[in-house]
Amino acid sequence: MLKNVLEALEKFSDQNKNKIIFGESEKVITYGEFVSDVKLIGTSLLQKLNEKRVPIMIWIDKTIECLEAMIGVVYSGNFYTIVDTKSPKERLQNMIEILECNTIITNRKNLEKLKKLEISGINVLLYEELIENKINEELLKQIRKDQIDTDPVYVLFTSGSTGTPKGTVVNHRSILAYTNWVKDCFKIDINTIFGSQTPFYFSMSILDVYTTILTGATLYIIPKMYFSFPMKLIEYIKEKKINTIYWVPSALCIVANFGALEKIDLPNLKKVLFAGEVMPVKQLNMWQEALPNCMYANLYGPTETTDICSYYIVNRRFENNETLPIGTHCDNCNILLIKDDGTEAKPGEEGEIIVRGTFLADGYYRNEQKTEEAFVQNPLNKKYPEIVYKTGDIGKYNDKGELLYISRKDYQIKHMGYRIELGEIEKNIYGIEGVTLCVAIHEEKSDKIVLFYQGEIEENELAKKAADKLLPYMRPNQYQRMEKVLYNPNGKIDRKQLKQTII
Repeated sequence: MLKNVLEALEKFSDQNKNKIIFGESEKVITYGEFVSDVKLIGTSLLQKLNEKRVPIMIWIDKTIECLEAMIGVVYSGNFYTIVDTKSPKERLQNMIEILECNTIITNRKNLEKLKKLEISGINVLLYEELIENKINEELLKQIRKDQIDTDPVYVLFTSGSTGTPKGTVVNHRSILAYTNWVKDCFKIDINTIFGSQTPFYFSMSILDVYTTILTGATLYIIPKMYFSFPMKLIEYIKEKKINTIYWVPSALCIVANFGALEKIDLPNLKKVLFAGEVMPVKQLNMWQEALPNCMYANLYGPTETTDICSYYIVNRRFENNETLPIGTHCDNCNILLIKDDGTEAKPGEEGEIIVRGTFLADGYYRNEQKTEEAFVQNPLNKKYPEIVYKTGDIGKYNDKGELLYISRKDYQIKHMGYRIELGEIEKNIYGIEGVTLCVAIHEEKSDKIVLFYQGEIEENELAKKAADKLLPYMRPNQYQRMEKVLYNPNGKIDRKQLKQTII
């Protein structure tokens, strides 16, 4: 049984030294080359820092170099945090203070950008210098001997859209448990070629990066700019013979709304996975019509469960105004629905989604208060210690026994004396012809619901059609058509920024 993600990497490197593990537009690296490079980085870090189980930050764009820095840090017996290279000084400083970090790895391309932030008291190491070394196998072997499966691999910070970011600590055991489930559930193997969309500082990247390492698969990094040019994006997928993608719904919607799927054939694409936000059924139907032989799966989970805790493989047709289930819990992971009174919700009743099992993170880095609020004793177990994670999401089971995501607790609003789910408004608006994307925002001070949307339909016409679908107290007070809805760095709709635009 594997206890360390590095064991999985070395297992497939020994068997497939010349197979491509990671690729970019113009560059690829084999398993053998990758292992050699990360061992060089691990050796250099050990010689320079002489520390273990400490955080090391990585300030490198989404590239093969970033992946090498990540795994090189793990070889050194430490754990990493990926930082968006577009992060402002305040956010970077905040993360450094939370981690009490004194080392950051960057490359020559980003060095000047980092220097301009004038971050004091931190040791900057260059990727290009770390990799110019000789591997010290004895040093690396000693580190591996002392490692255990609950040692952290990374600290992943939330986007900070609701306040001060929290650093979620995830260990080897959780990653291995999670990726083993991914491998078995979706039949990921040496023939899988991933097309990676999400940033490495976003929890969704754990699926394709670490399942690649676990199974001997191949991963291509899709250039971010291609998501603004859907035809180039589809051409890239075809050129690299990508057969599996795991994207946020917003990215899938861009491709569907542009009509790119109708113009270029994708004979190799067989698996389309999505997570991170609600997938509009209208755009899913477009994908299914264009690529009817693909397997489609809706995945759900927060960063605190490594990435995912439940999933639904789409097995029937849905109408545009219906909601996709999030299905059932993953293997070796379990879900409880707990009502406000601490009892378990019955079928059809709503409750908070609470997760238990090996996928759980260890908590938040140097944040005991938030950890104790979210990682709690199982309310249904009074007999022995059992930590579970409170997601803050509301769900219920339908008459088919499938779990449905209802909304975030903080997306439940009180408007005109009624309790409303903003997701219910969005679901109905998506069923209206001429709407390609929408998001409902509640402005508390004026008690106003604003519906931001993309599409051809005019605001007045949309308001009339919405009146036929929504009860009077659920109807938006204002409709705002946008050329392009705002997105955050993770590729998800940026509700906080949209709220700030409300007049």
